[in-house]
Amino acid sequence: MAIFVSGGGTNCENIIKYFDGSDVARAALVISNKASAGAVAKAERLGVPVKVVLKAGLNDPEVILPLLKEYSIDFIVLAGYLLVIPGFLIDEYDHRMINLHPALLPKFGGIGMYGHHVHEAVKAAGETETGMTVHWVTRDVDGGSIIAQFRTPIDPEDTPDDIAAKEHVLEMEHFPQVIEKLLLDCF
Repeated sequence: MAIFVSGGGTNCENIIKYFDGSDVARAALVISNKASAGAVAKAERLGVPVKVVLKAGLNDPEVILPLLKEYSIDFIVLAGYLLVIPGFLIDEYDHRMINLHPALLPKFGGIGMYGHHVHEAVKAAGETETGMTVHWVTRDVDGGSIIAQFRTPIDPEDTPDDIAAKEHVLEMEHFPQVIEKLLLDCF
């Protein structure tokens, strides 16, 4: 599998460690759109090849598709990846690309709804719970079929940072297992 990341890489690191030595899958490649992303150093430290592919390269089938083929990528995990995936790549990896969203979709999804923006929106809406959603990637941003959701209660006095921390616990606990179950069911 390839893991696409843009940020600090805690999920990326967790996935790499979870599948280290697994018979189900392995993280064969990490792709980031930012050379300075914390995920780059984490993946390199864990011995996983990293490629920095800027937006222009992501949107060029002559760049991204040969790269994925070079590493024999069968499945893509978006783990905090902030660029919109181009249609040709979604088509190529139809039902073989998933995304982790830091809220309970369908609420708080779509373009611009990532990271802290999501947690601020959850707080502003006065929600009593939040959670994580794993879904198939489709041309409709955050609109693909939901694969799994996990919930956690939030208190009225929780700040967006508190909400983010509670949701992140769910990611660390559940995301690798969801990937594993999905791969076992699909391949």
